[in-house]
Amino acid sequence: MKGKRLIIVLVILLIIGGVIFFCTRNRQEVEVQSEITPEEEISEEQERKTIISLYFEDKQTGEVVRESRMIDAKLLADNPYRELLQMLIEGPKAENLQVTIPQGTKINNAYINGNVVYIDFSKEFINNHVGGLENEIKTVYSIVDTLTELNEVTFVRILIDGEENQQFMDGYMNFTENFERND
Repeated sequence: MKGKRLIIVLVILLIIGGVIFFCTRNRQEVEVQSEITPEEEISEEQERKTIISLYFEDKQTGEVVRESRMIDAKLLADNPYRELLQMLIEGPKAENLQVTIPQGTKINNAYINGNVVYIDFSKEFINNHVGGLENEIKTVYSIVDTLTELNEVTFVRILIDGEENQQFMDGYMNFTENFERND
């Protein structure tokens, strides 16, 4: 009689153990499946979008402020520095902001070496500038703040037609050294 009870208890324990094993296993499969299956399909266009920050002058306050834009990430694939600068030259989307880069300025070259982005502007960058220390600072830091939003950029070096050691016409700011973000 004791032998039969022992066998019955063992069978019951085996059945309970089996149920627990299968329930646990099924729950893990469900958890893994829910992690893999997205609730909503993401389109190829949505995957390519990224938010960038460009810095322009606020017409009301005179401060250099951020304008965020959603763009196709493919635009930044070849030369993100040139592309961001081109967007700065083209100007803001918001009506309360204005461009700080002088009209007629062209980008001769834009490249990175280490953590320094070298920007080679045409002579219009200095020849067409409105002048004054405040305006020179706004121009330089709209560029520096925009480019240092990129993780790999710490400093910006400005060249004019391939030459270092240039300066704005008023001579307040010169380009003999690297500029870094001024937060």
